[in-house]
Amino acid sequence: MTTILQVRDIPAEVVAKLKERAAAQGVSLSAYVRDLLAADAAQESLAETVARIGTRRPVEVTDEEIISAIREGRR
Repeated sequence: MTTILQVRDIPAEVVAKLKERAAAQGVSLSAYVRDLLAADAAQESLAETVARIGTRRPVEVTDEEIISAIREGRR
């Protein structure tokens, strides 16, 4: 299912740049902007990332274990 989205008050220079980029890819302005929005929506936001990480179980490791792993990796 799709819906119509109207965006107002876009500066002319922004629209011109978007049209230029759309033309360079051989797509319409609508298709180009639709792809931009879809890519942005698919990307996890910082807040979502922080929330996801917050659900993880803490890793318990000592400073000595970290130093040892670093040294081991250098060999």
